Amino acid sequence: MRRTGLTAVLALLLAVFGLAPSASAADPAPAGLTFATDSATTTPGGTVQLSMTLTNNKTYDVLFVYQTIEPTWLTTQRPDLKYSFTGCTLATATGSTPCAGTGPSNLGSNYGATVPPGQSRTVTLTLQVAADSGCNGNIGFYSYYYAEFSDATNTSAGPVFTPETRVLCA
Repeated sequence: MRRTGLTAVLALLLAVFGLAPSASAADPAPAGLTFATDSATTTPGGTVQLSMTLTNNKTYDVLFVYQTIEPTWLTTQRPDLKYSFTGCTLATATGSTPCAGTGPSNLGSNYGATVPPGQSRTVTLTLQVAADSGCNGNIGFYSYYYAEFSDATNTSAGPVFTPETRVLCA
């Protein structure tokens, strides 16, 4: 009886002081990064638009973003594949605006932080495949990102992989 009473008192104290575990649904990821391409294939001399969307799932503003984009290991193993990022735009409510840079590192400044809660920002990079590039290879990238919020928290994630683009011979 004493053990039951002691357990009940301890449980009551923990609940009163907020130390008891609470049942709650898992929070969504504080910031999500997704990728899309406008085409799954291209040919030498062609372009592909690689869009990256950062979504703020928190109830606080995203104040700062740092992001890198690097080729996957398989992409680096094909020295005949030649490509570069030649353009960058940020989608805004009033249309597209040029980005601060085209990477491969510190793409975060392109998102135009501050990103309010529940909103997204999309940055689109133009991937140019060289006219003399090899064919029948996949071009893929991965990204790490870091986001800081106005509540003094942060999130870091990666690798996040882009869809692969297949370079076909024409």
